[in-house]
Amino acid sequence: MFALKIHEKDNVATVFSRGAAAGERIQVTGREGDTVLLELVQDIPYGHKAALADIPAGSPVIKYGEVIGRTSRPVPKGGHVHIHNLESNRARGDLAKGGDGR
Repeated sequence: MFALKIHEKDNVATVFSRGAAAGERIQVTGREGDTVLLELVQDIPYGHKAALADIPAGSPVIKYGEVIGRTSRPVPKGGHVHIHNLESNRARGDLAKGGDGR
């Protein structure tokens, strides 16, 4: 079981294991080859994101070293990060550049 952390600033890792289930520990590998074990608290499908730390509601989700969105609710360390709890920054015409109040 493993996941990939793409950038040192990332607070999520992409899971590349089929059937990653709550309670399992997966190996998270960074670009530099560093590894940590992460215990999953929710099932996470292949290709989806796992939180590397607790992420409070309204906080940035960082992947590729860039903010890709904000959490719509708290996500625990080892939790599943996807459309059910992530509001994407992409294609958000309702947010003025830099004017999202945060």
